[in-house]
Amino acid sequence: MSKPRKPGAVVRWLALVLLATWVCAFLRPQATPRYEVYAVRFAHVTYPTSSLVAGVPRGTTTDIAFTVWPIRAASGRVLLFDSGFYRDQFLQRWHPSDYVKPSEAVASALGITPDDVTDLVISHVHWDHADGADLFPRATIWIQKDEYEHYVSPDGTPLHNGVEAVDAAMLASLKAAGRVKFIDGDDQEIFPGIRAYTGGKHTYASQYLSVQTRSGTVVLASDNAYLYQNLEGHLAIAQTLDAASNLAAQSRMLTLAASPKLVIPGHDPQVFVRFPVIKPNVVRID
Repeated sequence: MSKPRKPGAVVRWLALVLLATWVCAFLRPQATPRYEVYAVRFAHVTYPTSSLVAGVPRGTTTDIAFTVWPIRAASGRVLLFDSGFYRDQFLQRWHPSDYVKPSEAVASALGITPDDVTDLVISHVHWDHADGADLFPRATIWIQKDEYEHYVSPDGTPLHNGVEAVDAAMLASLKAAGRVKFIDGDDQEIFPGIRAYTGGKHTYASQYLSVQTRSGTVVLASDNAYLYQNLEGHLAIAQTLDAASNLAAQSRMLTLAASPKLVIPGHDPQVFVRFPVIKPNVVRID
């Protein structure tokens, strides 16, 4: 028969077992959070295709979708990629069809109220992607540091063409309120399972996102690829600071995504045909 362990030995043995269990749990790879990704179309306009796809002859048009991208986490965090626009000057200038204020479109589509949005990632400073940032009063605003500092001066006036004066002032006001956080460069994890990338060169430091979903990695291109025509034809966007960089970014998106079909262009109405429809103008990407 084995000798009974002394009480002190038993305590030490239990402590070692507990320590080993804790170490194993700590070292075990943690599952990457998976997100639900949606596309919500809040307006559309007819636009020259030659202004979207480099090399396309003039004379054809595309009915482009204005879209925002809600991203839901199981934890309850609600992100929005791009914020659309709502100020009257843009409505009067562009006369979009079937327009709904982005905050109202998201609420109607998915029951996500403006107060529910915890984080807003802005792909770039153009009015149709950034103007609605102040529609979401509790959201932290995430933008590339170089993008912000290239376009918005400390006093909120525009430094370069590409940002509207009203939006530069709005972004500076949000920054002064402590609501803007900078993403500093390429391939940055901004949340577990969500990474930001630069290099598309639609603007000075435009960014796109990869998001982990039940279907694998989804890439939201925003304007770094306007249409499926850009991605499938390996054609640069027509409005870019560097066509070669834009094409390189598009190729990279295709390698980052779980499959080519999960690289989502920023303005293509086909997005609302190729993915499961939740309700009119709303699809689930993953």
